[in-house]
Amino acid sequence: MVAIANRLKDPVLILNKNWQPVQITTIKEAICLVAKGSARIIEPKTFEVYDLLSWADASKAKAHFGDAVIRSPHLVLLPPEVVVLSKYDGMAERSVVFSRKNIFKRDRYTCGYCGAQPGPESLTIDHIKPRSKGGTSTWDNCVLACLECNKKKADRSLTETGMRLRKTPKKPSWKSLVQIPPRLRRESWENFISRAYWEVGLES
Repeated sequence: MVAIANRLKDPVLILNKNWQPVQITTIKEAICLVAKGSARIIEPKTFEVYDLLSWADASKAKAHFGDAVIRSPHLVLLPPEVVVLSKYDGMAERSVVFSRKNIFKRDRYTCGYCGAQPGPESLTIDHIKPRSKGGTSTWDNCVLACLECNKKKADRSLTETGMRLRKTPKKPSWKSLVQIPPRLRRESWENFISRAYWEVGLES
């Protein structure tokens, strides 16, 4: 049971109606989408598309060849690796939530002033224009800073400190934040994504 539960957390690539990558989810969530009729499963090698029942039939056939399957009281399923949404819902264009987590992703765990990468525990979020001087918590006024740069800048403006930003911070696109760690990438996804798409620099 533990092995099955862990397997259900494995990553699945979601494509929109136009077969463009828009998100990563888990096997469990992907199967739920397909069960609700919101998505269909793609066989990466043949590009054939299946609903839940037809995928169960295909899974039975492949299971005879030793492929690992997920079993439920009613179905035997091969773990899906790619699903396509039945309806395009604008997921590729959705707005990025302004959050601590997404600021760290946008800035790639790098100090915006000196370029150091000391680790998340040694980085803090700095307001370029201090809040005491009317600065706001927005994408273009917040940047990661190492503890040394944060202490140096303190509650002062860049003009007062003589410090400079390595690049101008801005609100990222959702796609810029969807970066797949190498350990999660599946070979079958290469048919649907490209390195340029997923690893596009935030400067471009």
